[in-house]
Amino acid sequence: MLTLEILDTFRRLLDEAKASGEPEPTAMNLATVDSSGRVASRIVLLKGVDERGFRFYTNYQSDKGSQLEAHPQVALCIHWKQLREGVQVRVEGAARKLQDEESDAYFASRARGSQIGAWASLQSQTLPDRETFEQRLARYEHEFDGREVTRPPHWGGYVVEPDTLEFWYGAQFRWHERVRWSRHGQTWTSRLLYP
Repeated sequence: MLTLEILDTFRRLLDEAKASGEPEPTAMNLATVDSSGRVASRIVLLKGVDERGFRFYTNYQSDKGSQLEAHPQVALCIHWKQLREGVQVRVEGAARKLQDEESDAYFASRARGSQIGAWASLQSQTLPDRETFEQRLARYEHEFDGREVTRPPHWGGYVVEPDTLEFWYGAQFRWHERVRWSRHGQTWTSRLLYP
């Protein structure tokens, strides 16, 4: 569980980033490892943070979903270039699937086109041509015509439960300020790191 001090710091920085003109303040790099030890990374969107950790949503059958199933240990990095002299938040910990109810609630809040896309996309699988995807979109638009789009069973959320978190504040001459938080059991401790 994140401490109130960590949460308050993160939320304050996120609010500053949103006000700073960052083009996508919730974008974060998610690094995963597959069953052979190969590392992959991509940008996902932060969809919430609370005492449990950092939430995002995806297709469970995608490459990232398979990697998370094989190795739940992940790393996140959020970089706000427009904020101050640049700010990063680095997170390491385990990714756990959210309860169905939480995934259902978030899915219901999405735009209908995004909901249809979650059904139509066989994420990370080979797509023979764009027309095939457009046909799948049309199929699910027809299937859900006139009714609510339910969440596909292969789609939902994760929460990354941190055991390490670092606030990195950029400074001139690379005299950065780094505050590293580490969790030992239920206790968090912080220390400064050299730039």
